[in-house]
Formats: sequence, C-alpha cells, structure tokens
Amino acid sequence: MSHDETQIRTLIHEWAAAVRAGDLDTVVADHKSDIVMFDVPPPQNGVRGIDAYRRTWPPFFTWLAGGAAFDIVELEVTAGADVAFAHALLRCGSPEELAAEPDTRLRLTLGLRKESDRWVIAHEHHSFPDTTADPTADVEEIRALHQRWFAATAQKDLDSLMVEIADDVESYEHDAPLRYTGVDNVREVCRRGLESAPGRVTWDVPEMHVQVRGDLAVVWGLNFMTAEDANGHLDRSWSRGTRVFRRRGGRWVLVHQHVSYPYDSATGMAVTDLVPDGELLQQ
Repeated sequence: MSHDETQIRTLIHEWAAAVRAGDLDTVVADHKSDIVMFDVPPPQNGVRGIDAYRRTWPPFFTWLAGGAAFDIVELEVTAGADVAFAHALLRCGSPEELAAEPDTRLRLTLGLRKESDRWVIAHEHHSFPDTTADPTADVEEIRALHQRWFAATAQKDLDSLMVEIADDVESYEHDAPLRYTGVDNVREVCRRGLESAPGRVTWDVPEMHVQVRGDLAVVWGLNFMTAEDANGHLDRSWSRGTRVFRRRGGRWVLVHQHVSYPYDSATGMAVTDLVPDGELLQQ
C-alpha cells in the first residue's frame, strides 16, 4: 500500500469516527470549499459548497445519538499523483432497521485531490440500495429454480437437486431427528426418498406462492408427490412446504425448509392422502 493510500484511508476513518462522535469541525475538515455531495435525502441536484455541506450534519448527529450505527465495513482506495477515489460500504442504520435488514449497507464514494501535499475531499456520494425495486425477475428466477428441482426429481438426479442448496441449510423433515443441518444430511434425506420408489417419482407445487424482499425470498405451497412401487402401484401424497432462500454470490440458494404432513388427532397419524380441499384422493 502506497503512502498516499495510507493517508487517504486514515483521513476517511477519522472522518467516520468524527461523524459518530458528532464532531462537526472534524467532519468538515479535509473538504474543499466547493465540495459537491450527492446525499440520500434531497436536494436532487446535490449539496454544493462547504457551508451547505456543514448544514446537513446536525440532524444526522441527532439521529445517530439515538443508537444508530455508522461503521465502515469495507474500504478500497486508489490514488494517483494528485487525484484519488475511494469507495466504501458502511453499516448504517438504527437498531430496529439493522435487526430487520442486517445486510443493508450505505454505499460511499469519495473523490479526492491533493493540494499542497494534503489530500482533500472534493466529492461525496452516499446511497442505499433500492429495496422497493420490482421483484418480478427474482420471483421468476425462484420459480425456475423449482422447475429445475421438479425435473431433477423425475430424473432421480440427486446431484442436480443439491446444486442450489446452501452448505449450511437447515431442513425440518417428516422423520426423526426432524431437524437436518447441512447439505450432506439433506442430501441423505433426498437420496432415501428417491430410492424408496423403484419406479417413477414426481414432485410439484401446483399453487406456489413466492415473496421476495432484497436478498431474501420465502416460498410456500402444498407439495404434491407421486411414487411408483415395483408393482407399478402409484402412491400420491400431499404435504405442506415452506422454503427460505438467500441470494449469495449472485444466485439464490435454499437456506431453510419446513415440510410437514397434516395431522389427524383422532388416529395420531400423519395424513398424506388429502387433496387441498380436504377430499380423499381416489386411487
């Protein structure tokens, strides 16, 4: 790391510490008099000039004093002879906001100039990801993922079934020990299920519901499965399924599922042969 990069990193970390401390003079120091800041709140055309920049901070200090966080979690700096830029991710939010969305990050971009052997900030850009964007594409991607699972089930392709399951998945299943943690244990459950039927096996979720928010998706619906035994007899069953997905490394993976059969209190047995409206399946 060059001397200039080290100086800039120190400047940015000291600026963030001053923000947390509510130290306005230190926050404003090391900024050009004609600073331009594109901030999260209005105005749309940015905050221009050091006096306008200074006026933006007191309300933010009041918000931070309520327990909010403003912590750099990632910082990259590129420095030339007299011009540099930096980009950072900050954990920024109230305790309630961070509890609800722990992965949310404030994005920070800085443009700097060297003047008289001193680095000063000429431009700041702050933004949050838009979590209100249309999730249609994500919903379709989750549905397509299920279609691949349905096809892999019919082909008894265990490897393909495992591709989109997280290593740390946790699955609540029908059989003891009921909770299966880790992809290897879930793979074993799937293997036993596929091998229990010598003939064809199918799986479908006829009325699938998908909700996506940011990098989290929840899917629920009734599972319909068929399994053919060695004599050609076809067993059909319904179960209830809920699945949770997270987007990791740009792709959706299953991190949790909960599958259960309806329970008949009169017999103490799980009921697998009911159609969604409650009528018995005709074999």
